[in-house]
Amino acid sequence: MERKLMAEWLGTFSLLATVVGSGIMAERLADGNLAIALLGNTIPTGAILVVLITVFGPISGAHFNPAVTLSFLLRKEIALGAAALFVLAQIFGGIAGVFAAHVMFDNPIFDPSTTNRTGVGQWAGEFVATFGLVGTILACLKARADFVPMAVGLYITAAYWFTSSTSFANPAVTIARGFSDTFAGINPANIAAFVALQLVAAVLATLFFGWLLADDGSKTA
Repeated sequence: MERKLMAEWLGTFSLLATVVGSGIMAERLADGNLAIALLGNTIPTGAILVVLITVFGPISGAHFNPAVTLSFLLRKEIALGAAALFVLAQIFGGIAGVFAAHVMFDNPIFDPSTTNRTGVGQWAGEFVATFGLVGTILACLKARADFVPMAVGLYITAAYWFTSSTSFANPAVTIARGFSDTFAGINPANIAAFVALQLVAAVLATLFFGWLLADDGSKTA
């Protein structure tokens, strides 16, 4: 369990260091072009997810996301106590990753975000992003488990652009980004609604894809 928790902590740490660090770098280099800044934030995030899931998947399953952990809890593939420890490791790892990015780019270490991300459109974006992410993972595990790292990386890369919220899709990521008044930040006052929609989406996606992917026992000739 110690190795699993360290994998979850370090994986989420690395994910947030990438999300926030690349956001800072992208904003500084984009010279005010928000599309270029978003692209500069998107590509490293999708790329690091492929790496992290490949590296840490054999150790902990590479959740890095309380919504994913909740899904596996509902599927009875992780015990409640272990799931709670996973979520704590993810949250604290993510916050530490934000602080590391701030140190690297000479930002104040503790720097709560002032970027408002709220409203029906943003909430709908988070629901869609999280529902799709959980569905992607469950469907890939059913069809081709070895493709999960690439599928998740590609999904998040796409969801950065097709969702109104730029696809946080992760309560640990959302909480951690509240500590960063940078391109990737979210006002702490907006976090609760994001997290609530993410968790609801995770539950519904688990139920829906459980039905969709169920083996009915039938055989084809």
